[in-house]
Amino acid sequence: MTERSARPTPAGAPATPRHRRAESLHPGAWWLWSLSLGMAATRTTNPLLLTLLIAVSAYVVAARRPSTPWARSYGAFLKLALAVLLIRLVFAVALGSPIPGTHVLLELPEVPLPDWAQGIRLGGEVTAEVLLFALYDGLKLAALLICVGAANALASPSRLLKSLPGALYEAGVAVVVALTFAPNLIADAQPLRAARRLRGRPDSGIRGLLQVGLPVLEGALERSVALAAAMDSRGYGRTAEVPAAVRRTTAVLTLAGLLGVCAGTYGLLTAEGGTYGVPVLLAGVGAALAGLWLGGRRSPRTRYRPDPWGPRAWLVSGSGAAVAVSLALAASADPAALHPGVVPLTAPALPLWPAAAVLLGLLPAFVAPDPKEPS
Repeated sequence: MTERSARPTPAGAPATPRHRRAESLHPGAWWLWSLSLGMAATRTTNPLLLTLLIAVSAYVVAARRPSTPWARSYGAFLKLALAVLLIRLVFAVALGSPIPGTHVLLELPEVPLPDWAQGIRLGGEVTAEVLLFALYDGLKLAALLICVGAANALASPSRLLKSLPGALYEAGVAVVVALTFAPNLIADAQPLRAARRLRGRPDSGIRGLLQVGLPVLEGALERSVALAAAMDSRGYGRTAEVPAAVRRTTAVLTLAGLLGVCAGTYGLLTAEGGTYGVPVLLAGVGAALAGLWLGGRRSPRTRYRPDPWGPRAWLVSGSGAAVAVSLALAASADPAALHPGVVPLTAPALPLWPAAAVLLGLLPAFVAPDPKEPS
């Protein structure tokens, strides 16, 4: 080893790209953590637990969000979740609900419908029970959207694409482009709106939206052309020759794996499939992984400086998995606590040990590296 290679990095000097990459967190860990929180949100309609899940994801995003354009998409997901919640409440008010209720809040004019539309109601009485049920249901979907938004704000899409197996590379490119479309539009629109405000021109309303939208779409088109040229120069879509038997085996394993995952997931979500759900799901995952491994032989490509999966990645993904497993066990052990009823009208209670399990999701805020610089 030469003297130059053995010389340590001076104190206070900026870290090299290799050191920054070794200290950064694998993007797959952020997605596993976020999806686990989303799975936990689907196991309960308790508004206190759902609010706690949203608060946990928001705190981690605030503590570990990098200073990159795609990290600003979390606010858009918050607005989308709020819009979904409001739409669910509006539908409950306008279309009614089969939930019986005695606490009438207001009575809207009811529109008479023909006989073939029996079961559908427009207007009528709006009860507190119906609104509360719609609030619980909409809050569950809003929490799921916010958890997905946390993954978009914390994980780098380009680094996540590099970590995908070869069989999913082409599909992964399409998914990454789709996921980064909205954040890029938001990043393009912000300086345009700021420039219009400095010039004293409107940046909101229909007129402002139309005048800002054209430059934003023009920038998106230019970015798409540049992306297509970059993909073409890198040989995107090239495949290697593999035997026909390997191709058929790959197709059979992948199809059987997907069917097994669907059947196993259905078994886990139903009471009748509790015995066969887990074995079928594990068999499907194994077959799908084998199919992906064989399919990767058709995509000859290498990875430059792959992201390491270190202890911090295990802690981050494990904390999310612990939250999901804990709430799944709590839902089967005490379903009344995780799914509070609205008839009769009572205030929901906060179950202690499921709430403590949700707090495990805060672990990434303390063990994940602080992104002082964009990775």
